[in-house]
Amino acid sequence: MNILRLYREKPQIEKVLVERYSKLPTPNICDCLERSYGSVGIFPVGNCLVPLEGRSMAGTAFTVKTRPGDNLIVHKALDLARPGDILVIDARGDITNAILGELMTWYAKHQGIAGIVVDGAVRDFHGISENHIIPVFARGLSHQGPFKSGPGEIHGEVQIGGMTVHDGDLIVGDYDGIVVIPPDRAAKIIQEAETVSQKELLVPQAIKEGRWDRTWIDPMLKIVEVDQ
Repeated sequence: MNILRLYREKPQIEKVLVERYSKLPTPNICDCLERSYGSVGIFPVGNCLVPLEGRSMAGTAFTVKTRPGDNLIVHKALDLARPGDILVIDARGDITNAILGELMTWYAKHQGIAGIVVDGAVRDFHGISENHIIPVFARGLSHQGPFKSGPGEIHGEVQIGGMTVHDGDLIVGDYDGIVVIPPDRAAKIIQEAETVSQKELLVPQAIKEGRWDRTWIDPMLKIVEVDQ
């Protein structure tokens, strides 16, 4: 018997909050989260983000844990996920066998899923990239297909790109990677990240005019001059 541990699902993030986060780049959000909530080594597949037109993928984490190279539980997750959810799949970082490909991505779109994040491999790079189905992030690529024998978990704690992700967390992704926002901090962090983004819009002009403040650098250093 292929065991599926099915935990209780968490509420979705408010749509208004998701929309606000979709307008922000991940670096600005991560900076407001002590620079400690960003993924490592998980990036979008080719051109899959093009239809977002500069916005970020954003939605509620629907967590999935599967054994390396196996996607039986992922198929079940596709049927259970709610419109607006982002599938966050912990495949243990193994890239030997792909966890999903173009066909499962089309089905995810049909289900209203807002995106997929896989700490593992995917395949059908061209189809996912050029058909602009939905945003798909992965650690790597493999033409070798998955097994279907389980076991796995849904709605439990997972590890993605060095981060712990809980079901119901807010996920934001762009070309720089993935950032995770705990729901209890989402309302506060959005205000801080929007402020940072507004300030950064002024920096290029300040650089051109020689007004970008650099006075903070020397006080941070102990400069030791050395004769050659």
